[in-house]
Amino acid sequence: MKRLHIAHFTNMYHPVINGVVRSVSAYRDAFTKMGHNVFVFAQHNDDYEDNEPFVFRYPSLDLPISVDIPAVIPVSPFVDRLLPALKLDLIHAHHPALLGLTAANKANKLDLPLVFTFHSRYQEYSHYIPLPQQSVQGFVKDMIHIWLGEFIEKCHHIVLPSESMRKILVEEYGLSGGYTVVPTGIDLTPFREINGQATRAQLGWQNDKVMISVGRLAAEKNWHTLIEASANAMQHNPDLRLAIIGAGPEGDMIRKLPQSLGIARRVDFLGRIPFNEIPRYLKAADCFVFASTSETQGLVTLEALAAGLPVVAVAASGTSDIVRDNIEGFTTRNDSGALSAAILQMFADPERTARFKSAAFERAQNFEINNQAKRLEAVYLQAIEDHKQGRFVHIENQKSLGSKIFDSVRP
Repeated sequence: MKRLHIAHFTNMYHPVINGVVRSVSAYRDAFTKMGHNVFVFAQHNDDYEDNEPFVFRYPSLDLPISVDIPAVIPVSPFVDRLLPALKLDLIHAHHPALLGLTAANKANKLDLPLVFTFHSRYQEYSHYIPLPQQSVQGFVKDMIHIWLGEFIEKCHHIVLPSESMRKILVEEYGLSGGYTVVPTGIDLTPFREINGQATRAQLGWQNDKVMISVGRLAAEKNWHTLIEASANAMQHNPDLRLAIIGAGPEGDMIRKLPQSLGIARRVDFLGRIPFNEIPRYLKAADCFVFASTSETQGLVTLEALAAGLPVVAVAASGTSDIVRDNIEGFTTRNDSGALSAAILQMFADPERTARFKSAAFERAQNFEINNQAKRLEAVYLQAIEDHKQGRFVHIENQKSLGSKIFDSVRP
């Protein structure tokens, strides 16, 4: 097998903590161990020094809107000079804007195949654009659809992280080929080696039934539903405790919810935790709870399964691809009452919970990172062949949307 020279272009990398960074980092490590050369092009951060080789930074600035992620300035004369010397075999973009567009332009200029991973339901983030009117938000969502479609057709292959995303993109864009479902894998080693009892004792959780959740403190993660469900469950089971790992633009508001519901003493906000520390917190808990409806894969849920945690979650895209109802846990409708009932059901039957824990760990083995890297390697080889043959990804539903948007703004 030829050693590939792979460039990942991502708007977010360390020290940012989220699913995209987790994916890029995990595949980088796996491909390096396989003998490939991997180069990462990402945002600059004044307070962070890279401890891994071949990471190249573009300048960035803080966005003047309520997100906690810097905006990359996709201009770097140094990178422009560097790229031809790397003798790349392909470019992998992880976003459709900023460095994603840079990736597309570089792939075109250097005559290289372009692969794109569809990490997010981008239309679900339109609320960060400060235009609150419903009609305007609808217009923004449609424009995002068109913009994404134009980017997709610059690519030689699309990676979709879940079967749910495949169904969504086939329906919304009319994708008929040029894509492969490859969930991001995880390194299972830390979950096998770490025991959570010391962390449990350190946090004073010994006698509690600890529910844990991980995610950005932002509206799209549906924290209100989760915290309300936890409050309802705590009324019936006073041993329950909720621990939340994460930070985000709506952190202050979300932290006030437990106080308003009278459960502040039973909720621990643990803040932003480094990737390598998360396994010991998961291993210290008794159950993973999750209410997000905007996931493309549900990587944090997969990590919970690797820790042997049963799951109670809202049945939504991404999550439902990972957790099978009544096998690794319970999935419910997006309703705090239904979620609360499932939490109480989880802790009512220790024997069933033990079965869920065993099934959770077994389920996680299917997503081991080295196996997933081999699947992504096959995608890269296919993209290289598609590029040689002049084949790009094609979508069917793009032109019809243009008239729809025109009609939506017509007086």
